[in-house]
This record gives sequence, structure tokens and C-alpha cells, in this order.
Amino acid sequence: MTISLKKSLLITNKLGLHARAATKLAQLAQKFDAKVTIELDDKLADASSIMGLMLLAGGQGKTVIIHTKGIEAQEALDNVCQLFCDKFDEGE
Repeated sequence: MTISLKKSLLITNKLGLHARAATKLAQLAQKFDAKVTIELDDKLADASSIMGLMLLAGGQGKTVIIHTKGIEAQEALDNVCQLFCDKFDEGE
């Protein structure tokens, strides 16, 4: 069964979706049997694409919508949300 989910999140880490954060997100998104897409200001990016994520220009204080679709959609959504909540494991 294919599941489709979405959730809005606030970018809280100081540097936003910069290269290191985008790399962590892309590596995480690739681990699941689900398509993960990030939406920001009506622009969409495949979460497994570092360049696509960086082109969103997601800075601190912006709201993104995480879309997941696939067999592991819930696990992917939970893990991506946790990464955002953990501020991409960056010491600020």
C-alpha cells in the first residue's frame, strides 16, 4: 500500500538549508523506500538532491512542507522531521 503524507515545519537552525544541512537531508531521504519532497514558497525539490534543496534557499524562520509518498512514508516523515527538530545536529 502506498501512503502519502505531509507536514509543515519551521527551519530553526541558524544557517538554514545550507550545503551541510542539505547533504544530511539528502543522505537521510535516500535511506527510505519513499519519495521525499520539500516544498518552500510554492517551489518543490526532491529531498535526495543536494542542489535541489539548496536552490530552495530555505533560511532560518522559513516554513517548509515535507511530502512523503511510498511504503516507508511514515518512517521517512518522522526521520526528516526529527532532523529538522535537531537543527541538523549543528552546534549553534
